[in-house]
Amino acid sequence: MKKPSKIKKEIEFLKEEIRLHDHRYYALSEPVISDKEYDDLMFRLKGLEDEYPEYKTDDSPSVRVGSGILEGFKTVKHRQKMISLENTYSFDELKEWDVRVHKGLRGNKSIEYLVELKIDGVSANLTFENGKLTFGSTRGDGETGEDITANLKTIRAIPLVLRGKDTPSLIEIRGEVYMGINYFRELNRFREDNEEVVFANPRNAASGSLKILDTAVVAKRRLSFFAHSLGEYKGVNIISQNDFLEKLKSWGMRVNPEYRICKNIDEVIKYCKELQEKRDALDYEIDGIVVKVNDLKGQLALGFTLKSPRWAVAYKFPARQATTEIMDIQVNVGRTGVITPTARLKPVECSGVIIQHATLHNFDEIKRLNVKIGDRVLIERAGDVIPKVIKVVQGKGKKTFLIPKNCPVCNSKIVKEKEVDVAYRCINPVCPAQLERGILHFSSRGAMDIEGLGEAVVNQLVKLGLARNFADIYNLRKEDLLRLELFKDKKADNLLAGIEKSKKQTLSRLIYALGIRHVGEKAAYTLAQYFKTMDNLINSKKEDLDAIYEIGEVISVSIRDYFSQSQIRKMIEALRTAGLNFKEEVRKIKNSSLTGKSVVFTGELNSFTRSQAEKIVREAGGNPTSSVSSNTDLVVIGASPGSKYTQASRLGIKIIKEKEFRKLVEEK
Repeated sequence: MKKPSKIKKEIEFLKEEIRLHDHRYYALSEPVISDKEYDDLMFRLKGLEDEYPEYKTDDSPSVRVGSGILEGFKTVKHRQKMISLENTYSFDELKEWDVRVHKGLRGNKSIEYLVELKIDGVSANLTFENGKLTFGSTRGDGETGEDITANLKTIRAIPLVLRGKDTPSLIEIRGEVYMGINYFRELNRFREDNEEVVFANPRNAASGSLKILDTAVVAKRRLSFFAHSLGEYKGVNIISQNDFLEKLKSWGMRVNPEYRICKNIDEVIKYCKELQEKRDALDYEIDGIVVKVNDLKGQLALGFTLKSPRWAVAYKFPARQATTEIMDIQVNVGRTGVITPTARLKPVECSGVIIQHATLHNFDEIKRLNVKIGDRVLIERAGDVIPKVIKVVQGKGKKTFLIPKNCPVCNSKIVKEKEVDVAYRCINPVCPAQLERGILHFSSRGAMDIEGLGEAVVNQLVKLGLARNFADIYNLRKEDLLRLELFKDKKADNLLAGIEKSKKQTLSRLIYALGIRHVGEKAAYTLAQYFKTMDNLINSKKEDLDAIYEIGEVISVSIRDYFSQSQIRKMIEALRTAGLNFKEEVRKIKNSSLTGKSVVFTGELNSFTRSQAEKIVREAGGNPTSSVSSNTDLVVIGASPGSKYTQASRLGIKIIKEKEFRKLVEEK
């Protein structure tokens, strides 16, 4: 057994080692170890801290993974007021500001300016005392903000301890919390795939993330941070903005590298033009340039107005906004059935493009903006992002937009399932607007497993009117398929054979294939085992569904809504006529080492498909799940395992390879 002194020494070593790698990765962009090696260091540190909690400190890198659910955010007062900048929108206005600066400094001709990017993020104020991060808050109204220390500690770009020996006894460091554009798109794709409302832009995503009370969720949002401004400070000598930024870098604080000292306003304007050209190549949003008098004595001499500093100004990039009139509000049906309102605009030029449509995101946004047809509105276009309506600038409209009760494409019912859900959606999975995606799901490996019915084929079948619902797949003839591109006799015969073979799939697969909202593979299997026939499921009542432990209220409502539609009942009858299997063979649970165990698979399996592996677990009395948690009993890894493997390692869950799993299930 190790002595306490050795344990403490190892914990301190691990903490410093992880801080070093955080600094190299986030501040220097020069990592020297792999993600796996980093995870191993963190796993070792957490293990020791859990075993010896007396040695865990609040500045440990382990706090970044999320420390639990917060009760709420308290209002706090800033030591030094966080004031906003005056905006300029032209180079002439920048020159006028330059004249005022020279006048304020009594004609000093050698004024240096420091130019920085204006990050379109969420302002935050970090307080470090004796080198340790003790406090973090939002900007709020400039005088008071919200205490979001726990959430800010999850951001790895923010050091919990400043590096170096010349760190101040006290310093307030201001900067921007932001979300990278690439991750923002990835997050929105994930939310869309899970039928959640997408974020309007990276800034909203960052702002919303910082307001989440569960720090573990915040930690997964990949927020980042650039430091740029100085608040109150003690115990350090700072002579200029450039000196401040250099000191920040030496302390391990992340600073945006695109800053430059300019000798005069002409150099400032030249650099502004350069940065404006680079704007769309960056992985973060910027909406302008910040120009500051470099010398701190000069800043003090110029002072402040009631609202902003005289020694700094923001130059906002031109014309990504425009005003125009809303001619009409239309609704579109997305691939997941979400109904999205879109404004049809009087054509207007914005950022070099003629804009005729702009998104209104959702119906709650229409209500919040109080938009009416005929209003004059401000629109914004950022990069390749769809133009959006920002606000009403002139309320000329009289016609209030009403939320439709039926889908504009198929006339099916539109529902809003929960009060907290802002999205309305068409619940008809064979709605033409959703049909291609629905058929691809229906024919996928985990569902009816129809080989050859891929995206290109489905696209042609829908366009030619040969597949208007799932049942039409079973009415396809060889002459229909020969009309498709690249189809010859053999390819057509193979697809028809795959369609015929799919008729024998289990009822559970058919239920899953239908694409009933919230009904995944596991729920479909549970329903099939309980009701045994499709007719029993279709005719089930609320009390029947409530009797199933694994089926909650959300799934129950979704099932009843689905089968209550006349077009769905008609399609089900067509599937019956086509000869699909409507009965489920009730499983006989084997008593095995997997009975009652929760099992997760990750990586590429060679011996069987993921669906086959999960079926084996179910037949052995186990419970296959898709995510790792503290309730997981076993993780089976194939080739190239992903983050589930890392998470299982951290949680100390038993991990076995595919070969071991095969031996396990082959046991008598």
